[in-house]
Amino acid sequence: MAEQTEGEQATPATTGGSPTGSGADVSSRQPSVRGAGAPARAAAALESERGSTTLADVVVTKVASIAAREVPGVHELGGGVARAVGSLSQRAGVGDQRTQGVSVEVGQREAAIDLTLVIEYGESIPQVSEAVRENVIKRVEGITGLSVTEVNIAVNDLYFPGDEAPAEPPRVE
Repeated sequence: MAEQTEGEQATPATTGGSPTGSGADVSSRQPSVRGAGAPARAAAALESERGSTTLADVVVTKVASIAAREVPGVHELGGGVARAVGSLSQRAGVGDQRTQGVSVEVGQREAAIDLTLVIEYGESIPQVSEAVRENVIKRVEGITGLSVTEVNIAVNDLYFPGDEAPAEPPRVE
C-alpha cells in the first residue's frame, strides 16, 4: 500500500479499474506539482461516511477523449492502425470512437492518462499539446474528482486537408 501523506486517510484497497480491483493503482506514484493538494479533495469527493464511489477506467477514458477533441488543432485521436481498426469496428456497430487513442490508469484518488493525437497541419504542436493537457486535466478533475498526475501526449501523425480518401462518384446521376 502506498505511504500516506499528511492529511490523507487510509482507504480500502480497491481501484477504479473494476469492482474486483484488477485495475492498476496509480496512487503510489509521486504526486505532481499540479496535483498538490488535490488528493485530499478527490478523497473527500469519492469517499464519505455514507459510502464510496468507484470509477471504471472507461469513464476516465471517455472524459479524456472528449476533452482532447475539444481543443482546436486536434484532428483525431489514435494511431494509424487504431484508427483503421476503430473505423471498421464502428461500422460494424461494436466500436466506440471515444476510447480510441486514450489509455488511462485509475487509482483510488489519482489518474494518469496517455493520449495519441493527430494534429492538423499548420498548428503549433507544442501549443496544441499544452492546450490538450490543460483541458484534459481540467475536465477529468472537474468531472471525476480524481487528481490527474500526468497527461502524456504522443503526436502520431499530421492531418493535411484532402487526406481523406475521395468518395466514389455516384454511379447514377
